[in-house]
Amino acid sequence: MRYAGRMKAIWLREFGGPEVLVAGDADEPVAGPGQVMVEIAFVNVSFSETAFRATGRGPFPGDPPLIPGYGVGGTVTAVAEGADPALLGRRVVGGTRGRGAYAERVALDAASVVPLPDGLALDAAVALFGDGRTATKLTRTAAVQPGERILVEAAAGGVGTLLVQLARAAGATVIAAAGGQRKLALVRELGADVAVDYRQPGWTAQAGAVDVVFDGVGGELAHAAFKLLRPGGRMVSFGASSGRGSAVDQAAAAAAGVTLLRPGMPTPQELRADIDSALAEGAAGRLRVVIGQRFPLARAADAHAAIDARQTVGRTLLEVG
Repeated sequence: MRYAGRMKAIWLREFGGPEVLVAGDADEPVAGPGQVMVEIAFVNVSFSETAFRATGRGPFPGDPPLIPGYGVGGTVTAVAEGADPALLGRRVVGGTRGRGAYAERVALDAASVVPLPDGLALDAAVALFGDGRTATKLTRTAAVQPGERILVEAAAGGVGTLLVQLARAAGATVIAAAGGQRKLALVRELGADVAVDYRQPGWTAQAGAVDVVFDGVGGELAHAAFKLLRPGGRMVSFGASSGRGSAVDQAAAAAAGVTLLRPGMPTPQELRADIDSALAEGAAGRLRVVIGQRFPLARAADAHAAIDARQTVGRTLLEVG
């Protein structure tokens, strides 16, 4: 890797609490063959990144010191040999291999960046690049049908807010489970038919029987939601933000007459189709992105602390520059 100069970045010096994220300088990368240089405007901050910071475990393992981060949005400022020259000057979103996003600039494979459709703001596109493609895939995996009752766990989160909207658009009745009045008000605004506080006793009685559960939490919440499924229902498990796993297995599902669905790794073609679909829905105004909190790049530690404290709604972004 060659370097052109210096830039501002956030370093993960060791694994631990949010305070291990430290602002500093870094060598600026230069786009190699088949790559483009992106001047970053926004960085997506995900739960998986907070888990990696704390434990070193996640989809992109590695050892400190490193610059973390995956999803970015910005403007292409240089195009290397083998990359499409038409990308120069375009607003794009894209993903690193889990390194280098918490910075002012990043070199990305040209084939992996996605130019924005007209009418879509760059900050919204960054949120949709990760959450939108996930919510689109989950809705397709569940095969949501008109008239079904759908329970969305953590409905005020980045993926949850989009699942609420996509399920409603499919003609389903949406029960949104969230914690606290602020989050309940948000999911109602997004179109949830029923909003329940899963931290309160008796929330399952309020929710009632359902046909589909979107489970991104795991633990006790997943177990309680599983019991609400009607025979023939589906539980789509895609995460465990509680840190305790699903607590539901195939044997329990078979005994209850329901199906457990865990989305597999998409092909590159499926991944791009889901991204394009989410960005197009956002540009058309049919999918509202909730960006609940923004932090300057230098305050990445504060962004992580807010996520750790369950104080966030929707998507969390770092603003660069």
